[in-house]
Amino acid sequence: MPKTRSKTNAIDLLKEDHAKVKKAFKEFEDMDRSDTETCRQLIQTVCEDLKVHTTLEEEIFYPAVRAAIEDEDIMNEAAVEHETAKMLIEQLENAAPDDPNYFATFTVLGEYVMHHVKEEEGEMFPEAKKAQELDLDALGEQMKTRKEELVGQAERT
Repeated sequence: MPKTRSKTNAIDLLKEDHAKVKKAFKEFEDMDRSDTETCRQLIQTVCEDLKVHTTLEEEIFYPAVRAAIEDEDIMNEAAVEHETAKMLIEQLENAAPDDPNYFATFTVLGEYVMHHVKEEEGEMFPEAKKAQELDLDALGEQMKTRKEELVGQAERT
């Protein structure tokens, strides 16, 4: 389907990522845990997607939004939520599917991510849209380029 806009809005890009991981966490809820390889592959994919997403937010989106809005609390909470998610991702990367906490850790990661998404989409994104000096299309282009770099790096490792 052709896109009607040549530019990519930063918030639209982030919402696409949110929808993708929401779907994956829902898929995980319905998976047969005895199929450890399929579960492991899904968990690995979600963790890689989240690492790319958090990098885009931390390097490009958050600094621009922090400078444009007057809500330090929401920006600081988002940073703490990212740190927690990274710790859980690291635990998953260093564990095996037969670890008794492996699936529980992924479930908790999903809960954290869903909370984070709700706050971003319900509070941060509306504030960012109102900020006159924030060029969401230019940010989107930067994020799209950086995402291609990050995904390329992840595929090479």
